[in-house]
Amino acid sequence: MARPPGPLLLLLPLRFLLQLAAAGRPCGPAGLPQDTVLGHLGGNITLTCQDEVPADGTVLWQVEEQGAAGSWARQLAEGNTLLLRRLRYKDSGHYSCSVGSQLLRSLRLLVAEPPETPQVVCYRRSHDKDVLCEWPQHKKPSPGTLATLWVKRRFVAENATEQQCHYFSKARKFVCRLKVPPGTDDTKPLVVSTCVSNGAGGSAGKDKIITLSGVLKPDPPVNVTVEAVEKAPQRLQVNWSYPPSWDPRFYWLRFQVRYRPEPAPTFTEVDQVTATWLDIRDAWRGTRHVVQVRAKDEFSHGTWSEWSQEAVGTPWTDPWDLTSEMEPFSSQVPMEDGTYGVTLPPNLFRQDDTNGARGSVMESSTQPVASPYAFLVTGGSLLLGIALFVGIVVRYRQMWLTSGQETTKPEGEGQHMLVPLSLPPPTLSDTPLLSQPAPSAPGVLHTTQADYSSSGQ
Repeated sequence: MARPPGPLLLLLPLRFLLQLAAAGRPCGPAGLPQDTVLGHLGGNITLTCQDEVPADGTVLWQVEEQGAAGSWARQLAEGNTLLLRRLRYKDSGHYSCSVGSQLLRSLRLLVAEPPETPQVVCYRRSHDKDVLCEWPQHKKPSPGTLATLWVKRRFVAENATEQQCHYFSKARKFVCRLKVPPGTDDTKPLVVSTCVSNGAGGSAGKDKIITLSGVLKPDPPVNVTVEAVEKAPQRLQVNWSYPPSWDPRFYWLRFQVRYRPEPAPTFTEVDQVTATWLDIRDAWRGTRHVVQVRAKDEFSHGTWSEWSQEAVGTPWTDPWDLTSEMEPFSSQVPMEDGTYGVTLPPNLFRQDDTNGARGSVMESSTQPVASPYAFLVTGGSLLLGIALFVGIVVRYRQMWLTSGQETTKPEGEGQHMLVPLSLPPPTLSDTPLLSQPAPSAPGVLHTTQADYSSSGQ
């Protein structure tokens, strides 16, 4: 025998019917009221007073307008029909036609566009915040458009909670706020239904099944900074802060960091960052880097936040590694003719060159640029050599003078010549005792007989 269906099986169809009823909730007006004409924005429309043109008078059209002082009728045109071109929202109002003082017909013109179908996205900024549901609008909604959201627990026979949504013109989207009662289970599924309606019709969005933990989406981190590390040309220190909407005293976040040097098109990503800082150790030398950070619940509930605003930084650069724009000259550049050129900075030129003075190459001598230290070493060596030479000359000059006095003697030295006593001595100027000696080396002392005579020898 077949077993009778249990209570759970009997309740399933009822639950599905409740879901279908919620999904099939009427959205928007059933139809336009009588004597109401719908006009589309930017289009044309023709209003008709009567099927047949009255023969006893002229038909006059007028529109009722509202002002601070009240309402009044503004005259428009004559004729059984009234043509309105390029409709605007402000053309909506009550139009009437009359012959004299007799009212023939009164119409209400509504200029509106059917609302767009909502594509709802729900998120929660932290565990202690309400749920926000929103959807974008490609066009500005027509005046009088209403947006409504219903939320209820899934598989529970209870009335849905209704929330009115608001349109934000700058963001061009509808936003609804769901109040979360304290103690609500974050894992229980909820059903969210939406409806947007105006005089031109209504549009319902698809029901969305959410959980409070599943829609958790933090705000992006703030105060992202990138700093260089001294004497580390390939390191960058990245720091950031928790978003103000997240309280780190009870729940933490984990982060993901991405960075790239500006010439590179793709990012390098670092996952599972639990601190609010990161030390990048593979940065490009001397290149500016772009860095962004995003956050997620520490237990991976929900989704990642949006990326933070871009922060930029450049690794530390050795102050001696100067570029050609900062140095007096960058280097000696080999020229095509075998000579060398020197790259000069543009600030050495008094006038701007049409070809650009930046990076201009000026021809110079083929001799390398001499260092001032070479001049000092050469001059010192030369002075030392001169001093040594002078010392040697002075020393050997004394030796030369001494040796000349000991070796140079006149002829007949050591001999005693006999001179007759009776004969007078000869004149010294006429009868030299010694012949003229041959020239000798400089510094040798020459001795003559006159010297011996004057000395008493």
